[in-house]
Amino acid sequence: MKHGKKYADAAKAYDKTVLYDPDEAVSIVKKNAVAKFDETIEAHIRTGCDGRHADQQVRGAVVLPNGTGKKVRVLVFAKGPKADEAKAAGADYVGAEELLPKIQNDGWFDFDVVVATPDMMGVVGRLGRVLGPKGLMPNPKAGTVTMDVTKAVNDIKAGKVEYRLDKANIIHVSIGKASFTEDQLKANFQALMNAIIKARPSSLKGTYLKNITLAPTMGPGVRVNPLKVASTSSEE
Repeated sequence: MKHGKKYADAAKAYDKTVLYDPDEAVSIVKKNAVAKFDETIEAHIRTGCDGRHADQQVRGAVVLPNGTGKKVRVLVFAKGPKADEAKAAGADYVGAEELLPKIQNDGWFDFDVVVATPDMMGVVGRLGRVLGPKGLMPNPKAGTVTMDVTKAVNDIKAGKVEYRLDKANIIHVSIGKASFTEDQLKANFQALMNAIIKARPSSLKGTYLKNITLAPTMGPGVRVNPLKVASTSSEE
């Protein structure tokens, strides 16, 4: 893949072979986000897990202290008082069975997160084939299958992000925008890593955090020393 001059210049500004302390890595990545738009800063964490085994799955959610910098649209599947509660909490869309054809047949996906009360999962389950591949299926581990729809909506709007292994056993999560201050990005990154470290599967033998990279949308990635991340987390 051919990169432009800005990318090349950014790549020359640091040593790709070095494993940086988290704070230094955040500083470099922020400086390297030179696109004309407000780039997203992402963390890519390669784990030693084997996601094919149920006891080595890593999945959960964490509220980033400084939010994600994105406006998140929330769809809630609920009925009666819980539907009213979801609307009052600020959900963008609330409904039940009547939304099925709109999503299945019309391809309506004007939402970023789906929340459902447990009694609605029978309905939502019928959307598994379309929501699943997009990573939109509600899940109890992520706090998106719950009776407390107020808390779910509030947390998501405040900057809750979900983390999970992909097929290559890597976790990809946004930790904010290039316009954030270094301190905001550092706090978000640390909150994410604390949650992921706590989620280490007890059955895992060997190294959990194999390598960590921070990267802006359009710029090169900076490698973070996993040992420094782990030690910072344990100090808190």
